[in-house]
Amino acid sequence: MRYPIVIERGSETTAYGVIVPDLPGCFSAGDTFEEAMNNAPEAITLWIECALDDGESIPAPSPLDVLMNNPEWSGPEWVWAFAQVDPALLDETPEHISVTLPRRVLLRLDAQAGIAGEARSDCIARLILNA
Repeated sequence: MRYPIVIERGSETTAYGVIVPDLPGCFSAGDTFEEAMNNAPEAITLWIECALDDGESIPAPSPLDVLMNNPEWSGPEWVWAFAQVDPALLDETPEHISVTLPRRVLLRLDAQAGIAGEARSDCIARLILNA
């Protein structure tokens, strides 16, 4: 999946700034244009992960033509580009896995799940997401 990004040109004293218009508050930067481009997918990934963890929906990428018509990002200081992110980040499809654990670890997992009133898989997911 490709999100349009708008990059504010940097200078000798300022970094290149990156804004992802479709994801409010999602931004990044880099000392060079290339670094700014390379940092954008990580910022988008973190934004999406946080939004999903908070139960929020993820906006689809807008057509570039629509975004380019926004006067906020018109002018020579802005450059448009795209940042590629893995669409699997949005996939909430449950998937069966097989995990081998020592019995003592499994007993602790079951105890934690019981305290929280969860199934093992829900407990594992909660622990991972809160790590």
